[in-house]
Amino acid sequence: MEAQQSKHAASAPTVCAPRRSIYDPANGHFRSLTVYAESPDCAKAARDMVSSCLQAWGLRHAVDAAQLVVSELVGNVVHHAVPDDCLTRPGGARKIDVLVKAWPGWLFIGVADEDSTPPDLPAGEFVSPELAGDFAEALLPDRGRGLLIVQRLADAVWWSPKGPGGKTVWCRFDLDSTT
Repeated sequence: MEAQQSKHAASAPTVCAPRRSIYDPANGHFRSLTVYAESPDCAKAARDMVSSCLQAWGLRHAVDAAQLVVSELVGNVVHHAVPDDCLTRPGGARKIDVLVKAWPGWLFIGVADEDSTPPDLPAGEFVSPELAGDFAEALLPDRGRGLLIVQRLADAVWWSPKGPGGKTVWCRFDLDSTT
């Protein structure tokens, strides 16, 4: 009797979960693009990739903020990043990796470069704009305004070291599930 049951179980069809579409946001999404700082259109290429991904993933409402954030982060690499000695090649182009990850409820954008120097993330406002009166412009920092914009648009900003040299600056957007 047991032999018949095991023979019957072996020939029974296996029931698998239905396959989800690659466009189903419950699967999560990931895209990356490598651009080079010396290319005059590297920021545009990064913005276009982010826009294309988010539109394809049904996240059109996040496109404008995400494009501005990636543009600021890529611009920072172009203007400030100096590759670590272990990554420097005479005459070599500076590599920038742009990462876009979507998961139900979150969007992550990472911009990686070959300079392990930590970014100067603004600490916040130290003086209330109300106290500045007519001189509110005096409160603007001399540098780091791009990262201040990034902090205002994203729900979280941090950085992490990568590999033998370099870093990735990350941003997280909390997506409203009702939009």
